[in-house]
Amino acid sequence: MRRRDFITLFAAAPFASSTAYAQTEGRTYRIGSLHTSPRSAPNHVAFYDELRRQGFVEGQNLVVDERGYGLRPEQYTEHSEELVRAQVDLFVCAGELAVRTAQQATRTIPILGNGADLLGSGLVRSLAKPGGNFTGVSFLASELNGKRQEILTEAVPAARHVAALADVNFSSPQQLQMLDELAHTRGRKFSVNLVTTVEEVPGAIEAAKSSGADALNVLASPLLFNSRNIILPRVAALGLPTIYEWAEVGDQGGFLAYGPRLAQIYRDVMARQAVKLLRGAKPEDLPIEQPTKFELVVNLKTATALGLTIPESFLLRADEVIE
Repeated sequence: MRRRDFITLFAAAPFASSTAYAQTEGRTYRIGSLHTSPRSAPNHVAFYDELRRQGFVEGQNLVVDERGYGLRPEQYTEHSEELVRAQVDLFVCAGELAVRTAQQATRTIPILGNGADLLGSGLVRSLAKPGGNFTGVSFLASELNGKRQEILTEAVPAARHVAALADVNFSSPQQLQMLDELAHTRGRKFSVNLVTTVEEVPGAIEAAKSSGADALNVLASPLLFNSRNIILPRVAALGLPTIYEWAEVGDQGGFLAYGPRLAQIYRDVMARQAVKLLRGAKPEDLPIEQPTKFELVVNLKTATALGLTIPESFLLRADEVIE
């Protein structure tokens, strides 16, 4: 869709004040997006399925910004400005960079987003009272990155060198330092392989293996999650045991995964928040939420392919074991 068509599509939809606190009959609601993942991703499918269940139906009373999916981060600024001109009713964003870009574009349109550490990154004043025009979900990524590293070394006790695959725009130097200190307290070497684009991911994995790493921690990042179809076959070919941020990746062939399920968060939390915002609630009145359910997934098929034997005591702790 061309930019002019996109703006015209939204402009043609009836506009009503967002101060009403109930769904308005006859009104068309408009959602803009800043996502690197495609619209067909399971989390987005789950999100719009739940909106439909709550009465917001595409083609009837909901218009969705299709161009806001599959974006590169450098496109966020231009696209967010287009969304402001189009007077969307709600921004939906993934990752701190997308949220920050949306905040720079508008102080009035509600923004719903998620990120690794929304409080630590300064995007909100507090979790209970975020302030401004933004609310969403904070993933506890820095804490969970460390927890995943510990889980990885427990599952592969012979690993003496743990590498991290990190997104420059998502992992802070402080977080990486924490992982380094954690590895050293366990008597293990630690190294970091940084990427800024999808194209850099294969080379970074190769570099980790070449440096002598015998286990890999894929850190929290939308870019890295969206690169899993690149990462999974590459680490398999290199024989590199790897742990991932989202439980779904274990189902898709990842050796280990520890964390919440992204599709579940979009369906059960973000869709609920979106409904409240579309019906007129103020973002500043909706607390930032955090995941409450974390799953440890062990893929024994992948472990066998890697030539690994997982301790029985470790398997007993798993929420899901894929055989």
